[in-house]
Amino acid sequence: MWFKQTHKAPQMIKKGEALPGRSTAIFPGEKHAVFGEQLTRYDQQETRPEGVQKIIIGMGCFWGAERLFWRHEGVLNTAVGYCGGFTPNPTYEEVCSGLTGHSEVVQVYFDQRTELSALLKLFWENHDPTQGMRQGNDIGTQYRSVIYWDTPEQRRVVEESAALFQQILNEGGAPLAATQQVTVELGEASTFYYAEPYHQQYLEKNPLGYCGLRGTGATCSL
Repeated sequence: MWFKQTHKAPQMIKKGEALPGRSTAIFPGEKHAVFGEQLTRYDQQETRPEGVQKIIIGMGCFWGAERLFWRHEGVLNTAVGYCGGFTPNPTYEEVCSGLTGHSEVVQVYFDQRTELSALLKLFWENHDPTQGMRQGNDIGTQYRSVIYWDTPEQRRVVEESAALFQQILNEGGAPLAATQQVTVELGEASTFYYAEPYHQQYLEKNPLGYCGLRGTGATCSL
């Protein structure tokens, strides 16, 4: 049994404290509700078309974040899931317990019609990347902001964008930010675990559903 984390200063767990998870992957559903693509179409790098890249981004609740990216030109496919923790193939309830270490994330595949910097601009401008283990009223380690890169070149672009946003904060250019310090977790992508079918493209299926995305008033000129 596990217990849902409280709303008092959530802390990341250690690997030895994580739930064991399972060996069988969660089935995410067949097709993307917006693009009509197989959700897993681009997952195998050896069969991925030339020029298609992947980035994994977390901005709090993954529903609103996914919609933000599937609307952007050059994005081929999106899916919501869990990444950055320890538990293999976790369920949503397990992630919400705080005992998996995972963040709620969006996996984004994109091609040469857009630049990674344009996707990062969406990231920095459309939520508050200074809130630590929360995003607005959503509190818990699964709601922390994250960017997980897929290549060394992506790492350079990601780290430069984080430095730029920190400069914006230092200059007072994000008036609605919770603090003056970027708290985004940056790192190389680990295994992405698909979330359950009802989470995929949730706001396409439920247009009046919950979306807690709120920016800081900053313009990030990437």
